[in-house]
Amino acid sequence: MNSSRHKSIFERGAWYVVVQGILIGLILFGPQGFPLITSEPLTTILQSCGIAIGLLACLIMAIAVINLGKNLTPLPCPKDDAVLIQIGSYQYVRHPIYFGVLLAALAWLLIFPGLYILAYSICLFVLFDIKARREEMWLVERFPNYRDYQTRVKKLIPGIY
Repeated sequence: MNSSRHKSIFERGAWYVVVQGILIGLILFGPQGFPLITSEPLTTILQSCGIAIGLLACLIMAIAVINLGKNLTPLPCPKDDAVLIQIGSYQYVRHPIYFGVLLAALAWLLIFPGLYILAYSICLFVLFDIKARREEMWLVERFPNYRDYQTRVKKLIPGIY
């Protein structure tokens, strides 16, 4: 088994983090694009829902970070001293931090319903799916019982996907 200590930062998946940062930056600060909703009452309702979902997303991410503890790394390659976490939020979804970020992107889309924000959010979902796939290849190498975990727990959206 190759030690991740001997891999360069890019061999450990840093480019995923760079693209992820760009997409999150575009969601938050990029052009919003053509408004998807123009009805004033509906906009107000969606914005309220967006704020609630955004708060939930922050809570989910915070709990997942706490559950992950010293295993936390932005890179998809696990740390050399990593242990497999299957408790807390990790019993409901294999990548709860990604799920929280995707919920936050949805919240932002509801608050600022623009076509470009929708496109950036879809791209972020695709990126997280690809990043998680790569991350899980390393996790299966490191933890043979990870395959069983994959069969029991959904990857990015609890109970769905």
